[in-house]
Amino acid sequence: MKKVRFGIIGCGLMGREFGSAVGRWCHLTENVATPEIVGVCDFNETARNWFTDHFDTVKYSVTDYQELLNKEDIDAIYCALPHNLHGKVYSDIIRAGKHLLGEKPFGIDKEANEEILHALKENPQVIVRCASEFPFFPACQELIRWIRENKFGKILEVHAGFKHSSDMDLTKPINWKRTIEINGEYGCMGDLGIHTQHVPFRMGWKPRNVYAVLSDICKERPDGKGGMAPCKTWDNATLICDTETETGDTFPMFLETKRMAPGSTDEWFIEVYGLNCSAKFNSNDPNAFCYTQAVGKEQAWCRLNVGYKPLFSTITGGIFEFGFTDSILQMWCAFIKEVCGEKVEFGCFTPEETRLSHQLLTAALKSHKEKRVVAIEE
Repeated sequence: MKKVRFGIIGCGLMGREFGSAVGRWCHLTENVATPEIVGVCDFNETARNWFTDHFDTVKYSVTDYQELLNKEDIDAIYCALPHNLHGKVYSDIIRAGKHLLGEKPFGIDKEANEEILHALKENPQVIVRCASEFPFFPACQELIRWIRENKFGKILEVHAGFKHSSDMDLTKPINWKRTIEINGEYGCMGDLGIHTQHVPFRMGWKPRNVYAVLSDICKERPDGKGGMAPCKTWDNATLICDTETETGDTFPMFLETKRMAPGSTDEWFIEVYGLNCSAKFNSNDPNAFCYTQAVGKEQAWCRLNVGYKPLFSTITGGIFEFGFTDSILQMWCAFIKEVCGEKVEFGCFTPEETRLSHQLLTAALKSHKEKRVVAIEE
């Protein structure tokens, strides 16, 4: 079986999730290359040691990411670093000829995103994608199939969102995601927005303008040193967009990204309302595909328990349940298939889609500042 040799830059939470997926690769029954973790990079020695303790394939444990980029026995990089580092580090990875799965928002701002895309234009042989795992839930994949089969008829409106509630704790110390210098002016939109955009953008639904309602709710947080620090990033955001389909129809699309959403631990959802029928998926009920069925002139909501029927086949029986770690495994399977030149039914978030994301979020900042609808500039 072919192997894809990986380096990991940033050995935190999501880096470990990738490591866990590598350890469970035998769970897949797909004919897909096997990822092998060869090198890790992080300033935190304890974080690196987690990988060296669990994977005997790790040959390089370094603090300078350039060391991994110079290794000929590394084919691809998973990079999970703060937003302010994306522009330079992602571009360096691409120019080194390494395939890349990077984290959102793929640049702290539009300028940084353009820097990354320019590097990719110079190195078109490199496969580059952005991490977004939630659409790989089987119930969401069923909703995607309904869109592609045009079951909804004329689209009335679409709602998508990603919501957390951890910041409802006002005693939670500030971290880099709450600072403009590291997280960027997008605030919660940069950190969570691509998750809400993956399915709509892939379905060919392009926002043409945006009206943004941004909320800076928590003005300061404990600094961890006995004092308080200003918290300047947006906590919650709602974007309202006139959205156009590939056939020229338009409908309103509502995108929510919220860090202060009561009752939402880690809630991702998409809802599609159509003239023929409607459907929705919510990670709070991860195995349910909900849709409307006509009863005379009325509509009734139905709930179908999809079970374990993922995009890429595994050893798990269909009667069981699907969860977050399963979606991570599915996303990585999609990425590695794309690295190997295979076409997949639903792939990871693409560089061109990150361009559209930054166009949307840049317009959203302007919309909020000027209190008006702003056109999306291409």
